[in-house]
Amino acid sequence: MSSLKYLSAYSEQTQQQVSQLLAQNRLGEVLLKRYSKAHELRTDKALYQYVQDLKNEHLRNAEPINKVEYDSKIHVINHALGLHTSISRVQGGKLKAKHEIRVATLFKEVPIEFLRMIAVHELAHIKEKQHDKAFYKLCTYMEPNYHQYEFDLRLYLTELDASGKRLWSQAA
Repeated sequence: MSSLKYLSAYSEQTQQQVSQLLAQNRLGEVLLKRYSKAHELRTDKALYQYVQDLKNEHLRNAEPINKVEYDSKIHVINHALGLHTSISRVQGGKLKAKHEIRVATLFKEVPIEFLRMIAVHELAHIKEKQHDKAFYKLCTYMEPNYHQYEFDLRLYLTELDASGKRLWSQAA
Protein backbone atom coordinates (compact mmCIF):
# COMPACT_ATOMS: atom_id res chain seq x y z
CA MET A 1 0.00 0.00 0.00
CA SER A 2 2.83 2.38 -0.81
CA SER A 3 0.42 4.51 -2.87
CA LEU A 4 -1.27 5.50 0.39
CA LYS A 5 1.54 7.66 1.76
CA TYR A 6 -0.90 10.37 2.85
CA LEU A 7 -2.87 7.82 4.87
CA SER A 8 -0.03 5.97 6.60
CA ALA A 9 -1.20 7.07 10.07
CA TYR A 10 -4.68 5.61 9.53
CA SER A 11 -5.83 2.11 10.42
CA GLU A 12 -5.24 -0.90 8.19
CA GLN A 13 -9.00 -1.16 7.68
CA THR A 14 -9.23 2.43 6.45
CA GLN A 15 -6.29 1.91 4.12
CA GLN A 16 -7.89 -1.25 2.71
CA GLN A 17 -11.16 0.60 2.03
CA VAL A 18 -9.29 3.38 0.23
CA SER A 19 -7.23 0.83 -1.74
CA GLN A 20 -10.46 -0.84 -2.83
CA LEU A 21 -11.92 2.49 -4.02
CA LEU A 22 -8.69 3.21 -5.91
CA ALA A 23 -8.72 -0.24 -7.54
CA GLN A 24 -12.31 0.38 -8.68
CA ASN A 25 -11.41 3.92 -9.87
CA ARG A 26 -14.14 5.28 -7.57
CA LEU A 27 -12.23 7.44 -5.07
CA GLY A 28 -12.57 10.58 -7.20
CA GLU A 29 -16.28 9.89 -7.69
CA VAL A 30 -16.78 9.59 -3.91
CA LEU A 31 -14.99 12.89 -3.32
CA LEU A 32 -16.93 14.69 -6.07
CA LYS A 33 -20.20 13.51 -4.49
CA ARG A 34 -19.14 14.85 -1.10
CA TYR A 35 -17.71 18.13 -2.42
CA SER A 36 -19.30 19.21 -5.68
CA LYS A 37 -17.39 22.38 -6.55
CA ALA A 38 -14.18 24.32 -6.01
CA HIS A 39 -13.99 27.58 -4.10
CA GLU A 40 -13.73 30.93 -5.88
CA LEU A 41 -10.73 32.35 -3.98
CA ARG A 42 -8.27 32.46 -6.88
CA THR A 43 -6.23 35.57 -6.04
CA ASP A 44 -3.82 36.28 -3.21
CA LYS A 45 -5.98 39.25 -2.24
CA ALA A 46 -9.10 37.08 -1.90
CA LEU A 47 -7.13 34.45 0.04
CA TYR A 48 -5.74 37.12 2.37
CA GLN A 49 -9.22 38.45 3.09
CA TYR A 50 -10.57 34.94 3.72
CA VAL A 51 -7.80 34.09 6.20
CA GLN A 52 -8.12 37.51 7.85
CA ASP A 53 -11.87 36.96 8.34
CA LEU A 54 -11.18 33.56 9.94
CA LYS A 55 -8.57 35.12 12.22
CA ASN A 56 -10.91 37.95 13.23
CA GLU A 57 -13.68 35.48 13.98
CA HIS A 58 -11.64 33.08 16.12
CA LEU A 59 -8.33 34.69 17.10
CA ARG A 60 -9.12 38.37 17.56
CA ASN A 61 -6.36 38.95 20.12
CA ALA A 62 -3.66 37.08 18.20
CA GLU A 63 -0.82 38.87 16.48
CA PRO A 64 -1.67 40.27 13.04
CA ILE A 65 -1.11 38.38 9.80
CA ASN A 66 1.02 40.45 7.47
CA LYS A 67 0.85 38.38 4.31
CA VAL A 68 -1.20 35.50 2.91
CA GLU A 69 -0.58 34.14 -0.56
CA TYR A 70 -0.58 31.13 -2.83
CA ASP A 71 2.93 29.79 -3.30
CA SER A 72 3.92 27.65 -6.28
CA LYS A 73 7.17 26.65 -4.55
CA ILE A 74 5.37 24.62 -1.88
CA HIS A 75 5.26 21.02 -2.98
CA VAL A 76 2.82 18.65 -1.34
CA ILE A 77 5.41 15.93 -1.86
CA ASN A 78 7.27 17.36 1.14
CA HIS A 79 4.07 17.01 3.20
CA ALA A 80 3.49 20.75 3.26
CA LEU A 81 0.04 22.01 2.35
CA GLY A 82 0.74 25.47 3.62
CA LEU A 83 3.39 27.26 5.65
CA HIS A 84 3.30 29.68 8.53
CA THR A 85 6.42 31.75 8.97
CA SER A 86 7.25 34.26 11.62
CA ILE A 87 9.98 36.75 10.85
CA SER A 88 11.39 38.69 13.79
CA ARG A 89 12.96 42.08 13.23
CA VAL A 90 14.35 44.70 15.57
CA GLN A 91 12.77 48.10 15.03
CA GLY A 92 14.22 50.70 17.34
CA GLY A 93 14.15 49.16 20.81
CA LYS A 94 11.37 46.71 20.00
CA LEU A 95 11.32 43.21 18.57
CA LYS A 96 8.55 42.90 15.99
CA ALA A 97 7.29 39.67 14.45
CA LYS A 98 5.72 39.47 11.02
CA HIS A 99 3.48 36.48 10.36
CA GLU A 100 3.06 35.13 6.85
CA ILE A 101 0.92 32.27 5.59
CA ARG A 102 1.57 30.58 2.28
CA VAL A 103 -0.73 28.00 0.71
CA ALA A 104 0.35 25.62 -2.03
CA THR A 105 -0.96 26.77 -5.43
CA LEU A 106 -2.49 23.31 -5.92
CA PHE A 107 -5.22 24.41 -3.50
CA LYS A 108 -6.54 27.19 -5.74
CA GLU A 109 -8.92 24.59 -7.20
CA VAL A 110 -10.29 22.58 -4.29
CA PRO A 111 -13.48 22.75 -2.23
CA ILE A 112 -13.65 25.60 0.29
CA GLU A 113 -13.63 23.03 3.12
CA PHE A 114 -10.10 21.94 2.18
CA LEU A 115 -8.86 25.51 1.94
CA ARG A 116 -10.49 26.30 5.29
CA MET A 117 -8.76 23.31 6.91
CA ILE A 118 -5.37 24.53 5.66
CA ALA A 119 -6.05 28.13 6.72
CA VAL A 120 -7.21 27.03 10.18
CA HIS A 121 -4.13 24.84 10.54
CA GLU A 122 -1.76 27.68 9.68
CA LEU A 123 -3.65 30.20 11.84
CA ALA A 124 -3.45 27.83 14.81
CA HIS A 125 0.34 28.05 14.56
CA ILE A 126 0.13 31.70 15.64
CA LYS A 127 -0.96 30.54 19.10
CA GLU A 128 0.43 26.98 19.24
CA LYS A 129 3.76 26.26 17.56
CA GLN A 130 3.83 22.48 18.04
CA HIS A 131 1.42 19.86 16.68
CA ASP A 132 0.25 18.79 20.11
CA LYS A 133 -3.06 18.33 21.89
CA ALA A 134 -3.52 22.08 22.42
CA PHE A 135 -2.84 22.74 18.74
CA TYR A 136 -5.50 20.28 17.52
CA LYS A 137 -7.95 21.48 20.15
CA LEU A 138 -7.55 25.00 18.74
CA CYS A 139 -8.00 23.70 15.18
CA THR A 140 -11.26 21.95 16.08
CA TYR A 141 -12.43 25.05 17.96
CA MET A 142 -11.97 27.10 14.79
CA GLU A 143 -13.39 24.36 12.53
CA PRO A 144 -15.41 21.58 14.20
CA ASN A 145 -15.06 19.40 11.07
CA TYR A 146 -11.28 19.92 10.91
CA HIS A 147 -10.37 16.21 11.16
CA GLN A 148 -12.94 15.14 8.55
CA TYR A 149 -11.73 17.79 6.10
CA GLU A 150 -8.12 16.80 6.76
CA PHE A 151 -8.91 13.15 6.06
CA ASP A 152 -10.83 14.00 2.89
CA LEU A 153 -7.99 16.23 1.73
CA ARG A 154 -5.62 13.30 2.24
CA LEU A 155 -8.00 11.18 0.14
CA TYR A 156 -7.85 13.80 -2.59
CA LEU A 157 -4.04 13.83 -2.54
CA THR A 158 -4.09 10.04 -2.78
CA GLU A 159 -6.46 10.22 -5.76
CA LEU A 160 -4.30 12.90 -7.36
CA ASP A 161 -1.21 10.69 -6.99
CA ALA A 162 -3.04 7.69 -8.45
CA SER A 163 -4.82 9.38 -11.37
CA GLY A 164 -2.95 12.61 -11.95
CA LYS A 165 -6.30 14.37 -12.37
CA ARG A 166 -7.32 17.48 -10.48
CA LEU A 167 -10.94 16.74 -9.70
CA TRP A 168 -12.39 20.20 -9.32
CA SER A 169 -10.56 21.97 -12.11
CA GLN A 170 -12.37 19.55 -14.43
CA ALA A 171 -15.70 19.80 -12.60
CA ALA A 172 -15.68 23.60 -12.43
